[in-house]
Amino acid sequence: MSLIASLGALEIGLIFGLVALGVYLSFRVINFPDLTVDGSFPLGGAVAAALIVAGVDPLLATAAAVAAGAAAGALTAWLNVSLKIMQLLASILVMIALYSINLRVMGKPNVALINDATVFTLFTVDGLPEYWLKPLVLLGVVVVAKLLIDLFFASEAGLAMRATGGNPRMARAQGISTDRQTILGLALSNALVALAGALFAQSQGGADISMGVGTIVIGLAAVIIGETLMPARSLVITTLACVLGAVLYRFFIAAALNTDFMGLQAQDLNLVTAMLVALALLVPGYKRKLAGLFAAKAPKALPVNAQQKEAR
Repeated sequence: MSLIASLGALEIGLIFGLVALGVYLSFRVINFPDLTVDGSFPLGGAVAAALIVAGVDPLLATAAAVAAGAAAGALTAWLNVSLKIMQLLASILVMIALYSINLRVMGKPNVALINDATVFTLFTVDGLPEYWLKPLVLLGVVVVAKLLIDLFFASEAGLAMRATGGNPRMARAQGISTDRQTILGLALSNALVALAGALFAQSQGGADISMGVGTIVIGLAAVIIGETLMPARSLVITTLACVLGAVLYRFFIAAALNTDFMGLQAQDLNLVTAMLVALALLVPGYKRKLAGLFAAKAPKALPVNAQQKEAR
């Protein structure tokens, strides 16, 4: 795989690292199966692209995309906590509605960013090629986002959100408003996903109505791969594992599609994705089986009395 292909995989992997952080927040921290991300990812790209084409500053356009994603996540949570619509169905309803909203925002199926300024052009350095600039900018964004998430979850509000997902009944007994924490958690989750969508649109030179298809699968794959390779109870390590899982996932995809002897082509992307997710789901189970097998074969220590008898 060439250097440019490797940097391209790193670039997309860092973008989906933000998606992985958002998916981890909803699925693991809040314990809310949220499919809204398939709609909030293109929503972020649509809002950012439409505003940039209209002449808005790229940073303000990206901030508006983040706010739109947060509103989509909050709507999903509100449908669940206020209208008592089941979690999965509430997220599906919002995801479907966002398809039409994204078309309304863009006014057409896609918006191109050809000669328009983006957040990457704001950090242009003379002599630094674009294929190096984008990964460096994205790395800075992901590091800042991860550190902010770690600081938030170390705060009182973050601990209340973690308690809401871990044991809602206990959280309510401690005076925590689980409904409010659920709304805040899903808003934060989809804000991260929309940020990823906005950066993806600016990185790839445009937004498309279908750019969010399979986003939830990629996010879950990144989380599962990260947790498999770096199992840890510390939230700081877990968020790092999510980002690394997304980067490794994209490298796996790029390596598979750029390996000639496998005969894979671009149209095989979804097939490779499904195989990687299935493999990531199987690995933890086999690791536990192997650990149990080695533990059963290991020699067991004799009790003290038995050791004394053998010595005699």
